[in-house]
Amino acid sequence: MGKDTIADIITSIRNADMNRKGTVRIGSTNITESIVKILLREGFIENVRKHRENNQYFLILTLRHRRNKKESYKTILNLKRISRPGLRIYSNSQRIPRILGGIGIVILSTSQGIMTDREARLKRIGGEILCYIW
Repeated sequence: MGKDTIADIITSIRNADMNRKGTVRIGSTNITESIVKILLREGFIENVRKHRENNQYFLILTLRHRRNKKESYKTILNLKRISRPGLRIYSNSQRIPRILGGIGIVILSTSQGIMTDREARLKRIGGEILCYIW
């Protein structure tokens, strides 16, 4: 059995967000770095640092939290893994789903790299739907 690194980072971010943690430490691979760059660019996380420990690289993510007057904390991240090792989900450019009418994003793995649904629609390419984030 292989290890599903995408599900691991999604679960780590979701758990840290639900437990009101400020930072998350995840293992650094090319796929995780691409996904984290998308999250940073779209404004779902505040900051990313690359950390080296015992010849292994880790990414340290600083999560973004929203504060209200009534509630001191509000969870802003909802992440859902779609395509998994046991069931791959593919989509062409016309059938890429829209999350909450375009408020959320879909992360796809395409032949031109990992990108959001908006970028894939502009380039008119489809691919494997990795996850939904809203």
